[in-house]
Amino acid sequence: MNAGEFSLSSHFRVSGILLIAGLCVEGVSLFWVHPLAFLGFFIVGGALLAAGVLLYLYSIVFHPTANVPSDSRSR
Repeated sequence: MNAGEFSLSSHFRVSGILLIAGLCVEGVSLFWVHPLAFLGFFIVGGALLAAGVLLYLYSIVFHPTANVPSDSRSR
């Protein structure tokens, strides 16, 4: 495993942790009967979910690809 693969897997791990944290915040706020529960659900949980999704997409789009040797038969 080279450094690029480790970096990508660590981005996926952090993204997954953010998504799980967002879902946990939203799940807890569903059982909380208070007007601030909506703010926790929407702002805190939504921000964690959005950060997880955006980090996941960022790591896929901007991850440098490995140099694949060209096939000599394709010429």
